[in-house]
Amino acid sequence: MPELPEVETTRRGIAPHLIGRRIASVVLRRPDLRWPIPPEIRELLPGQRIEDVERRAKYLLLHTEVGSALLHLGMTGVLRVLPPDAPVGKHDHVDLALEATQTAGARVLRFTDARRFGCLLWQAPGTTHELLENLGPEPLTDAFDGDLLWHLSRKRTAAVKLFLMDNAVVVGVGNIYASEALFAAGIDPRRAAGSVSRARYARLAGEVKRILAWAIERGGTTLRDFINPDGMPGYFVRELQVYGREGEPCRVCGTAIRQVVLGQRSTFWCPSCQK
Repeated sequence: MPELPEVETTRRGIAPHLIGRRIASVVLRRPDLRWPIPPEIRELLPGQRIEDVERRAKYLLLHTEVGSALLHLGMTGVLRVLPPDAPVGKHDHVDLALEATQTAGARVLRFTDARRFGCLLWQAPGTTHELLENLGPEPLTDAFDGDLLWHLSRKRTAAVKLFLMDNAVVVGVGNIYASEALFAAGIDPRRAAGSVSRARYARLAGEVKRILAWAIERGGTTLRDFINPDGMPGYFVRELQVYGREGEPCRVCGTAIRQVVLGQRSTFWCPSCQK
């Protein structure tokens, strides 16, 4: 599933083509994705100007005066900006046709999703969609730091990796980047969250910020079906220290990387570097 860096890469890729553009029409080739597509998408979006493209956790919001289209890429979703006559494929489910401007021709924002685990929903003005209501802070903001992790983790017996992946604690730290940040901070992912010291949480928060920021600059990890809006793969996958490297030598100490399943997700760590 695309993680925060992949979604932020998508936002940065499509935003310059969308902000300030007016939506000429909406084409829905099916009535639903993961959930039914609400009628506001077809009834209210045409004629509206896209004022901003925001990312919240792994969701994208296209803001207009009358409300916001809320998108999630799911496992295989891709957003691309294409010429209006681009051939339509089997899994091209949604088109937002964009009017031409004085400096750019007409374009189409196309949502392709082979497995249909993504979504296209609606957020009314002045409200917060229920999917966004109980989310924690963004990891790349000042609201997220080691003190927050330490306070929220007290008396928690769950593994620290699962704690770090809890969207009520902090959003967008998915499986790949949680494993990588814990390695960089030297923390065993199986350790109880409540047993990690304040100082170690300070280091972990710093590593989360560093790794996510670097992954965004490198274009994400490009697992499975995800590609950048320009069709080019991300390159952070080449720099993974532990994720997906079971049995391979640790790049720091040479010890074989191990794998365990935590919360139904594969977890990778170095038994020498992480305690």
